[in-house]
Amino acid sequence: MKYVAVIMAGGVGAKLWPRSRERRPKQFSHIIGEGTMIQNTLAALRPLFASEDIFVVTNESMLPLVHEQLPDIPYQNIITEPFGRNTAPCIALAATLICARYDSDTVLAVFPSDHYITSVSEFQRCIRTGCSAAAETGDIITLGVEPTRPESEYGYIQIRDNEHVCTNDNGFLRRISTFAEKPDTDTARRFLTSGDFLWNTGIFFWKISTFRTAFDRYLPDFAPFFKLLDKHIGKPSYNEILDTVYRQLRSISLDYAILEKADNILVIEGNFGWSDVGSWDEVYRLSLKDTNNNALEGDVIAVNSTNCYAKSDGKLIGLVGVEDLIVVDSDEAIVICRRGSAQDVRELINFLRRKQINHFL
Repeated sequence: MKYVAVIMAGGVGAKLWPRSRERRPKQFSHIIGEGTMIQNTLAALRPLFASEDIFVVTNESMLPLVHEQLPDIPYQNIITEPFGRNTAPCIALAATLICARYDSDTVLAVFPSDHYITSVSEFQRCIRTGCSAAAETGDIITLGVEPTRPESEYGYIQIRDNEHVCTNDNGFLRRISTFAEKPDTDTARRFLTSGDFLWNTGIFFWKISTFRTAFDRYLPDFAPFFKLLDKHIGKPSYNEILDTVYRQLRSISLDYAILEKADNILVIEGNFGWSDVGSWDEVYRLSLKDTNNNALEGDVIAVNSTNCYAKSDGKLIGLVGVEDLIVVDSDEAIVICRRGSAQDVRELINFLRRKQINHFL
């Protein structure tokens, strides 16, 4: 059985502005860890997949960044979208192109490029389980993690009680009851208290044939477009047809399009320390702190200051007599906000867009 990894790398990550920008989104930036986020994702996958079996899906504008940061990925394995249309079209495009090179029993293991993993060995064990379960059962396999707090920025997976499936590699999976997308804080608290919800990591495994069946069933309006595209793969007309197809697709996530409707989904409950690193508040939570509970990176001096996160890109940042602040410097901009308000950085981005101050986006 052949296993293929697909890394989705087309997002922007606006809430991590100014380090995440349209010309260098967060997955191509040093946010947390040694390498960039996409480099760290690839490093975790390398022991499990050959380079020729790893694909990256990104926007055309980010193609130079992929070549620069992932030089070992074959050129033909970098799949470009003319523009973003969310995760359902992204995976449909990848599956269409990969199916032209592999048989329909090949398992696609799909990953975001911008997550943070603390236990790589446990993560890799879950990947092995997911691949073998997808091959063995023919079901859609997702990867969830136990929630540690009532997080309103994550999606959730509700699991069914006392329904387990055992695969040949002795991995245990649970049947899924429902998906819930980004609840409000009170609902997230109820999810946490109930004990039968997991965070949805956005990682899943399925055979190409399983995907195509689900795609035809739940996205019948999309199917003709990708069948048309399939006829032009490898031909001079491909790019023109791809652009035409994408202009006719609605933007929709895989969760809304397929996962919330399908009835053949199993989940692996992982315990590998996962975060989607969606805001500076989350970066602070994940960072090492000093004795004053400050997380300081780069040229930062803190005097009589507590519970702060500060990240310098070369300028000296001085914190004096402050608490609960986030200060992030980049080459052209600085963001300053209260801890707990970092999700609102996107409002700043919306303001820049409204005023067409595009140089800073």
